[in-house]
Amino acid sequence: MKKVLNFKKSLLIGLLILTILTVHVPQLLAEEVKTTAETKVNLEPVIAVPEEDKVTGEIDLSVLSAYIWRGYEQTRNSVVIQPAATVSYKGFSVNVWGNLDTKPYSVASANNSAKYTETDYTISYSKKFGILQVTPGYIYYALGAPYAGGTAPLDSQELFVTLGLDTILSPTLTVYKEIDHYHQWYFLLGASHTIEFNKIVSLKLAASASYLISTDETTYAKYDGNALPTTDKYNNFHDGTVSVALPIAVYKTLSVTPTISYVFPLCNDAKYEMQGRGLQGVVNPTDRSSSYLYGGVTLSFTF
Repeated sequence: MKKVLNFKKSLLIGLLILTILTVHVPQLLAEEVKTTAETKVNLEPVIAVPEEDKVTGEIDLSVLSAYIWRGYEQTRNSVVIQPAATVSYKGFSVNVWGNLDTKPYSVASANNSAKYTETDYTISYSKKFGILQVTPGYIYYALGAPYAGGTAPLDSQELFVTLGLDTILSPTLTVYKEIDHYHQWYFLLGASHTIEFNKIVSLKLAASASYLISTDETTYAKYDGNALPTTDKYNNFHDGTVSVALPIAVYKTLSVTPTISYVFPLCNDAKYEMQGRGLQGVVNPTDRSSSYLYGGVTLSFTF
């Protein structure tokens, strides 16, 4: 296990070095590479940037085999349906995203009815400075009970800023600061590359790595080797994600994108914390999963 974790850390360091190098090699591009907005399917809501002086937008509907958020298990053995809508104008964007769990998990019952568990609201503004794109924003997470009769988590609010380079691998760095109940900083470094086979089908490869800093051990504690919370604050690398998508242009404003993703801890601290915060379904927390493979399909309509 130690060798595996060291390998994962090596992958992260390599990604950091590669991102730094991309600042110095924009001349390698033969044509403009447009930064793709991150969606909640790949961890967060859409941040769309209009290029023309008119209202633009996108409506998405994703059907996935699981909902994993920042390495945390939100569903188990259940298909989730995630609708989203984004409207943009002159750099400003408003996004609404939701999650419907078709078979909520609980220890007491295996036959819970479908439950709408979360609605996120995002407001952002994007501005380009040469190859650098800067996107500050705000997210409100309205969280519902995970199943009928369950206790709803406290709602959350975050401020964030994304720095993206319009160059090879489209590297991005996003810094999130929770300002409500869950006191932590979350740093997300990502990169992606799209290979166009033709005008209809493309292949998108993406990877991300994160670092989490807790400022309050009561809401974001470090977990010990038994996957139990301690009195220390979490401060370490967190979750990594690799994904493969196959965008298919059905029509000029309509696309279908099958996606598969793998989420894993980047260190032992992350492994224990992801196990400890996972769905409570076993007596021994260390028996819970900390790595997840899931996938699905997204239908997108742009206007």
